[in-house]
Amino acid sequence: MRSKILLGAAAALVCFAAAAEATVLRVVVVETTDAAAYVKELQRGQAMMKQAGLTGQIRAWRARFAGAEAGAVVVSVEYADMATYAAEDKKMAADPEISAWLKGLDKVRKIVSDSMYDELKP
Repeated sequence: MRSKILLGAAAALVCFAAAAEATVLRVVVVETTDAAAYVKELQRGQAMMKQAGLTGQIRAWRARFAGAEAGAVVVSVEYADMATYAAEDKKMAADPEISAWLKGLDKVRKIVSDSMYDELKP
């Protein structure tokens, strides 16, 4: 019986450790009147992040077959895990250039939703 409990506890720890290291994806849906200008700003931000040693990968998407949401712009930022996201979010907030860039994005877009997803690994 004791070995079954220990085995169960070990399995739970392995599952917890795997979840703690799961890739995370921040997904921001935005409204913008000029998608090309917005994407250009995202490229500028990605360059600033890279120069600051940050690893978050920015990608932008336009919804196609999405009913009422067709044409919406979705931005994703992928991080290795939640700890990396937390550390990089803190660094971005402390970096005056990146902070100013983030505030400037409000001139070219309106955030509709902002979500965080954890990767499920089978």
